[in-house]
Amino acid sequence: MSFLDHLEELRWHLVRSMLAVVVLSVLAFLSKEIIFGQIILGPSRTDFWTYQALCQLSEILHAKFLCVEELPFIIQNRQMTAQFTMHIASSVVAGVILAFPYIFWEFWRFISPGLYHNERKASRGAVFFVTFLFGLGITFGYFLLSPISINFLMNYQLDPSILNEIDLTSYVNTVIMLVLSSGLMFQLPIVVFFLSKAGIVTPQFLRNYRKHAIVVILIISAIITPPDIFSQVLISLPILLLYEISIQVSRFVIKKERKYWEEDEDTPAPLDQIQ
Repeated sequence: MSFLDHLEELRWHLVRSMLAVVVLSVLAFLSKEIIFGQIILGPSRTDFWTYQALCQLSEILHAKFLCVEELPFIIQNRQMTAQFTMHIASSVVAGVILAFPYIFWEFWRFISPGLYHNERKASRGAVFFVTFLFGLGITFGYFLLSPISINFLMNYQLDPSILNEIDLTSYVNTVIMLVLSSGLMFQLPIVVFFLSKAGIVTPQFLRNYRKHAIVVILIISAIITPPDIFSQVLISLPILLLYEISIQVSRFVIKKERKYWEEDEDTPAPLDQIQ
């Protein structure tokens, strides 16, 4: 295929992806009571699943401080167009999240013909693992990071006379940022997988720069979370665990690459840092 043919092929993949996002966004827009009333506003209510689970855990451990019995804040709208704008924005975000598996599948359909047979074979199941990790990150961000961050920030007061009256835009943007950031951060093993396939990253490299990675992860966590240490640590811990998993992923990839070069090419592997 010529360069223009590749561009045409890419255009149709993008068109189909955008069409999926539009359709799912419209469905989310029509499901206002579910998407906005129950899902987005869920962490703002004490009957949310996470708060109920913490209360049950507090009874088992006899640690009453874990139970969230009150969220001392109200959500207000101070702009004439804010409710309608947030309705559209939250519907688009919901459409992107729901369409993510299809979007990546379209992307994979575009790049997979350009891979060698052994690369396609080694990358089998990429759509499943990317979707699984994204869903795991979204779940973590929604059920753990968001409610715990909201509970901490809304119960933090400089003085009892100061009331927490939160603007609708601030609340929605915070929840969306926490959820989407978690979904993207959980893609770390997939990124390391492809970088290892390209020969850019090795297990030894990841081990040597582990301390630097910890600092970077903490900085990124501080950027994407509200300004409280607890939320930063909460999102940093699973990312650090994923970093350690990524080392093993890279080790597995390079072993497979070395085996391929030795068996099929009868030459030593270009990457020999397996341990």
